[in-house]
Amino acid sequence: MSLPSREFEALVAPHRRELHAYCYRMLGSLQDAEDAVQETLLGAWKGMAGFQGRSALKSWLYRIATNACLRVIDQRPARLLPYDRAPASQRSVVEPVIEGVPWLEPYPVTLDASFEQRESLELAFVAALQHLPAAQRAALILREVLEFSAAEVAELLATSVPAVNSALQRAKSAVSARVPPLSQQATLAQLGDAARQALVQAYVNAWAQQDSHALVALLAEDARFTMPPIPSWFDGREAVVRFFSEPVFRSPWRLEPTWASGQLAFAAYQGPDFRLGALNVVSLRAGKISEITGFLDPAVHAFFSLPRR
Repeated sequence: MSLPSREFEALVAPHRRELHAYCYRMLGSLQDAEDAVQETLLGAWKGMAGFQGRSALKSWLYRIATNACLRVIDQRPARLLPYDRAPASQRSVVEPVIEGVPWLEPYPVTLDASFEQRESLELAFVAALQHLPAAQRAALILREVLEFSAAEVAELLATSVPAVNSALQRAKSAVSARVPPLSQQATLAQLGDAARQALVQAYVNAWAQQDSHALVALLAEDARFTMPPIPSWFDGREAVVRFFSEPVFRSPWRLEPTWASGQLAFAAYQGPDFRLGALNVVSLRAGKISEITGFLDPAVHAFFSLPRR
C-alpha cells in the first residue's frame, strides 16, 4: 500500500532539487529533466510498499531516476549546441530553425548554490556530457559530482565495480578534452568582483549603444556566438562582430545582468517594445568573453526568474 501523498512528499522533498539537477545533467534539457523527475517520483510512490528500506532512500530514488533518463536518451538524439552540428556560418545571415532538433538548454542555478553545484552545471561541462554514451554519462555524474561510491554506482547501473571504474575513466578522458582547463567559477574568482562588474557594465553599454567597436574590446580573438534553436553560429571575433554590426545592432536593445548555469548571463530585451528576446549566457577566459550563447526559446525563458518589461 502506498504512503499518503503528504507523507511521501515530506520523505522525498529533500532530494527533489538535486534529482532535477541530476536529470538535467543527464539530459541537457529543463523540460526533459522535469518530466524525468515526475516519472521518478510517481514510480517511487507506486513502489514504496515494495521498497521496505532494502537500500538507502536516496540510492533507490537515483536508481529510478537513472532508468528514467536512460529511457529518454535511448529515444532521442543528444542535445548539443550549434557548433556540434554544423560548420560555422560564413555569412551574416540567420538560417531558419530546424524543426525537431533537440538543443542543449541552460540551467537556472544561481549564486546561492554551492561552488561545486554551479561548476557541475556550467554549459561546457553539461555540453561535454551529452557526447558520452549513456552509461558513461551516468557513471561520471554519480561518482564525480554526486560522490556515490563505485559499489553504489554499480548497484544503481546493474553492473560491476570494474565496469563502473572503466566507464568512469573513459568518461573523464572524453570530458576533459572538451572543457576548458578552468571552470567559469575559477575564472570568475580570478577576475575579481571589480573587474567582473566593469565587464558586465561594458557589455550592457555596448548593446544599449549598438556599438560593435565596444564589443570588439570585450571579445577574445577566437570568440564564438551561437543562438539555439537557430543553427547559425559564428566563429572568431571578426565574424561575431560582423554579425552584430549587420543584423543584431540594427535593433535597439536593453540588457539586464543575471545568472544561468552558474555563469554570467543577460536577459536581452529587443526594441521597440523591448520584449524578452534572448537569454545570453556568457563564458569568460582571461578577462575576455570567449563565448556567447543566446537562448531564444521562450519555453527555456519560462524556467528563469527574468523581469518582464
